[in-house]
Amino acid sequence: MREADRRSALGSVWLRDEPEPTRARLSRDDIVKTAVRVLDREGLDKFSMRMMAAELEAAATSALYWRIATKDDLLELVVDEIFADALVPPPARGDWRDHVTVVVQAAYDALWEHPWAARLLASHGGLGPNYNALIDRVESVLDAAGFKGTHLDAAVSAIFHYLVGSAVTDAAWLSVVRRSGMNDSRWATESAGRMGVDAGHLAAYLNRTSRSGPEARFASGLRVILVGLRPRQLS
Repeated sequence: MREADRRSALGSVWLRDEPEPTRARLSRDDIVKTAVRVLDREGLDKFSMRMMAAELEAAATSALYWRIATKDDLLELVVDEIFADALVPPPARGDWRDHVTVVVQAAYDALWEHPWAARLLASHGGLGPNYNALIDRVESVLDAAGFKGTHLDAAVSAIFHYLVGSAVTDAAWLSVVRRSGMNDSRWATESAGRMGVDAGHLAAYLNRTSRSGPEARFASGLRVILVGLRPRQLS
């Protein structure tokens, strides 16, 4: 099997061994952190391995391709990297719903800060260590609360489907506004008539700090889901 084929086998960077160390000072972690900065600055649509090579300078280009063979590999790595910020300690007080809320809210906040990551979750997320550590934390809280078997699996799925769906939806709105070159308020004013909605309501819907904005909606929706869950075994 050719080297390129071997390194793309199994379809995920997380299912292959990391390349052997070289003399290059640039580590995979260095590359991933640089990629996060580039994606935050340039966005997903403009991102490329050529852009990364330029960012890392010519001397580091060979190290880039040795450490990370393809753009897909790099995108998998950066998606998981942003979830490192979500691995927060559980609160000292509160019930299992409070504990789950802290963990899942931290994950939502990380995705909000890096909206390009939400767009990648459907194709490049799910196998990395940070994402799986996040799932393990929620699962451990639910297990301790009495969720077992298939009901535990269903509860975890409901929570994470809500997290990912909310993040993807909010990122889509944010992408539209950013492509217009306007701020939230001006975009709402210019677009509301075409959408058949009130401009003030649309501006509030887009404003993260508003009582009807993305963060408040996410917190309210998460609470609805958690209130509806009960520890039990599905038959």
